[in-house]
Amino acid sequence: MTTIINCVGVEKAFKGKFAVKGLTFQIDKGEVVALLGPNGAGKSTTIQMLLGLLEPSAGRITISGQHPKMKAVRERTGVMLQEVRLLDTVTVKEILQLVRGYYPRPLSIEQLTKLTGLDENLLNTRTEKLSGGQKQRVSFALALAGNPDLLFLDEPTAGMDAMARKKFWKSIRELAERGTTIIFTTHYLEEVEDAATRVLMINHGELIEDESPARMKKKLARQRITFTTNEMQHPGVFREAGILDVQIDGNKVTVFTENADSILKNLYALNLEMNDVSISKGTVEEAYNQLANRREVS
Repeated sequence: MTTIINCVGVEKAFKGKFAVKGLTFQIDKGEVVALLGPNGAGKSTTIQMLLGLLEPSAGRITISGQHPKMKAVRERTGVMLQEVRLLDTVTVKEILQLVRGYYPRPLSIEQLTKLTGLDENLLNTRTEKLSGGQKQRVSFALALAGNPDLLFLDEPTAGMDAMARKKFWKSIRELAERGTTIIFTTHYLEEVEDAATRVLMINHGELIEDESPARMKKKLARQRITFTTNEMQHPGVFREAGILDVQIDGNKVTVFTENADSILKNLYALNLEMNDVSISKGTVEEAYNQLANRREVS
């Protein structure tokens, strides 16, 4: 495999306080990497260093063997930030044409519209009249305008509706199949499971997990079964049913498990009245806390 990103002992300190400490990892061509961690974990600082916007206090970062600030690197890098800011008083097509002109071998307007779902009507719309979701799609098109080999996506589907999100990740898979290396952040667990080929998780600026989604899923997919009942039991009863944890608030019971189907059978076997039963996956924030706690305990 061709190494695209190489980080060795990377650190960044602000006024003597480390935001990132001792990051070492490699990312190969065509990988789709989810960079996870809560606010303040060091994700943004890491991405800014990978983009050459910040210099590490220590360690070394190379992109295809070169410094991130090199022109050749920046010409092959696309970026989609969470906060979308577009020039006003121009149409979508005009801003795409403008940005395409900065690159030596940009994608055509036709290629960009196919990948991002922009139609002729939207191309002729002035940017100040776009909705939040439409601005996200235009931001995606701008990130792809230079035909990048390396693509950074910061919360890319925030503000998109379900259909737009489906189209977006379909395009990401197409880009990865072509060999584009993609790094993204998200708070949607299903996007990590569906799109990533690898997961990097940061805790207090340190890399605490570097796993494939298949292995990470077991750590991230703690499921939540919630129901109401008028037959309250001691929490120990639920634990005997093979549940990892239980929370009781009035007549509402929430149990946590890695196998919801099996646990539901065990719960029904207790002959307990259960109403308004729902199953949901844990959040990335919860998963982060679990992994962080495991590391601190170990």
